Amino acid sequence: MRQGGVVSLVTAVCRVEQLLRDSGTIGITAIDKRPVDGPVRVRPLGLHADVQADRKHHGGEDQAVYAYADEDAAYFAEVLDRDVPPGLFGENLRTSGVDVTGAVTGERWRIGETLELEVTIPRVPCGTFARRMRIDGWVRRFAEENRPGTYLRVLRSGPVAAGDPVVVTHRPAHGVTIGQISAGLTPEQARAVLDSGDRLAPKVVRDVSKVLARGRVSGSTRRAGSSGRD
Repeated sequence: MRQGGVVSLVTAVCRVEQLLRDSGTIGITAIDKRPVDGPVRVRPLGLHADVQADRKHHGGEDQAVYAYADEDAAYFAEVLDRDVPPGLFGENLRTSGVDVTGAVTGERWRIGETLELEVTIPRVPCGTFARRMRIDGWVRRFAEENRPGTYLRVLRSGPVAAGDPVVVTHRPAHGVTIGQISAGLTPEQARAVLDSGDRLAPKVVRDVSKVLARGRVSGSTRRAGSSGRD
């Protein structure tokens, strides 16, 4: 895939180096991801030999792979005045030339010859991530910058290696992006996703449906309040 003449590709493949002690409720973290040499097999639950310590909030088929863009890492490197090497944010794939924040939920990527992934939801920063970065207010800052990276589910297993091209093979017409989901969807955007006709990942359906539910509650509250004032 080319975007404005730029080739889209995987620049690094990362998986857990070691489990680290963490002061959170789980007691350990697997966020210590580092680049590996050669191809790595990707299956429905993620990269071979990769793990998640907190499987209640991370991992699973709809969050099997986490991708982060070189361009967004370079932005944070500049504003933080520190290196942001591949794997620091816990990503499995570091990409170049891919508009990860602008990826549409439900968008499909073919990587290399056989691997097929589907964009699902943005990464939501947590306390473990903040402790990893050792930056005060990191959760809020990361969220406000709205460069979250994206989770993906595996549609077709296959190997991935640094240098593999990334090709978008399908982009849903609803147009709702990872950045928009991260910033907070309007009820209209949520409805567009659910009415798109695309076969969505279950977690996407659940998360987007919650937006509509909150909208209905707010609307009912406003109507009740207006009725009372009349």
